[in-house]
Amino acid sequence: MTSPIDRLRPATSVHRTARELATTFGLAAAAGGTASDQGPDTLGAAEIWSVASDNRVVADGDLFVALPGAGTHGARFASDAISRGARVVLTDPQGARLLADAGEERVPVLVTEDPRAVLGRVAAWVYGEPATQLTTFAVTGTNGKTTTTYLLDHLLRTLGWKGGLIGTVEMRSGDRVLPSRLTTPEAADLQALLATMREDGVGTLAMEVSSHALSLHRVDGIVFDVAGFTNLSQDHLDFHGDLQEYFEAKAALFTPQHARRGVVVVDDAWGRRLAEAATIPVSTLSVTDGAAGTAVTGGTGGTDAADTADGAVAGADWTVSDVRAVDAAAGTGSTFVLRHRDGRELRTSTTLPGGFNVANAALALAMVLEAGADPRDVAAALETAGGVSAQVPGRMEVVGTAPRVVVDFAHNTDALSLALAALRPTTAGRLVVVFGATGDRDKGKRPSMGAVAVEGADVVVITDDDPHGEDPAAIRAEVLAGARAAQQAAEVEQDAGVRDTVGHGGAPRAHTVVEVAPRATAIRDTIREAAPQDTVLVAGRGHEVWQEIAGVDHALDDRVEARAALAARHETTKEHGE
Repeated sequence: MTSPIDRLRPATSVHRTARELATTFGLAAAAGGTASDQGPDTLGAAEIWSVASDNRVVADGDLFVALPGAGTHGARFASDAISRGARVVLTDPQGARLLADAGEERVPVLVTEDPRAVLGRVAAWVYGEPATQLTTFAVTGTNGKTTTTYLLDHLLRTLGWKGGLIGTVEMRSGDRVLPSRLTTPEAADLQALLATMREDGVGTLAMEVSSHALSLHRVDGIVFDVAGFTNLSQDHLDFHGDLQEYFEAKAALFTPQHARRGVVVVDDAWGRRLAEAATIPVSTLSVTDGAAGTAVTGGTGGTDAADTADGAVAGADWTVSDVRAVDAAAGTGSTFVLRHRDGRELRTSTTLPGGFNVANAALALAMVLEAGADPRDVAAALETAGGVSAQVPGRMEVVGTAPRVVVDFAHNTDALSLALAALRPTTAGRLVVVFGATGDRDKGKRPSMGAVAVEGADVVVITDDDPHGEDPAAIRAEVLAGARAAQQAAEVEQDAGVRDTVGHGGAPRAHTVVEVAPRATAIRDTIREAAPQDTVLVAGRGHEVWQEIAGVDHALDDRVEARAALAARHETTKEHGE
């Protein structure tokens, strides 16, 4: 269940007529024939200066775009939109029939076969092509989009730009902040936001672009200056069907319709495929862990014979090396060197933990450098700023110590595995993970999430994520089945001497697997029972503050729950004089 966020529209606008709109985009009028054949009292007199596809946020002057939906058609809400101030409706033939059947004749109705496919370009036109007046960066991939866009925004601001940010956690226009409802806003909202950024004097944009957004045309009407790709692993297959279709959706960003140039991390097979398939100039980036020479970016497909002995992909344009922990005991980040094969080199650091955050930082750096920034200017700015670092809400966010409690958005198999691997070296005691799986989403990843939790943690606590419309107990059972199977397999291998990996104190890894619900109880109980030297990873929801159960949103912030549990634990300790 989602609610509309406060709508942001530019303060100034250009009035366009319905006739101009119809002529520019070849739209037909619902009455039949082309819209340009209609008289001046209809299309010529109807003026629009903004665009909306959600009737709940319509205001005077809007073009209301009535889209077909999974459950109902947006045309059924057109009368409400018109009553709120919509002056023209754009829809498909089915929507036009619904409006005719309802006797709705108050405003002109324009028709196209696929209104979603033209919405982005129409909105960009109405708002005066705002993206062309910004330097724009787009990041796509399964994991790392949010952190990379935050690091991009940090870099650009460090270089003196007034930045804009659009993504999963929030949207920013300079210092103005709005909450996010979608990773990538709907096309009408996105173009209005870009126009507002233009008015606010914003010069750069760092933006997450999801596979859904590409498939649903949300970013049509924008040609990004630089697009970046992090990695690809199983996620969102409820929407895309299979990994190939998921990949193709991501790959669409690396075409002339959407970007001018790209930077692609090629440490997995999908990245290498994308670098070959892209139809725009692409620079490749390979990231290694420096010491072990293994890829640290995640993604499926592994490495192959194209890899060099030190782990970097042979022939990559950009490579990362000399990765060193800043404080291995505290897990407070890494230093690294980013090199281009043309001789450019930049030595810097990030305070974010884990090899995957080195990859995120390197990608952000490479994208800014590919946009034309001088490495000397970047190096000087980063020295002053203390490296490529940014506070990213709900992304490996440490909310307490003794025990260390970390909240992260890891909500798929690969992200969960990487988060656990990043915390293991700096955990003196047991590594404990609290997580669940999302309802009404890719069910295939649930058992594998349970399995990687067993492989990476000493204690696994399976609870609820966002059940949405599914039975929470049934979701937990699927995750638990994967965890139990992996636990049994590990015990058999250890008994046979095949596996020597052990957890804290020499016990088999994940010797404890429990199911606790609801989520708040799981967080509270786990933190209460943890030892001071343990690390508790609360994974899956990150920055989110609402949990949807059976269509109802309930207030739930993992960070708030964790801090409350830590405070209660410390108060109890004081009472007992420990």
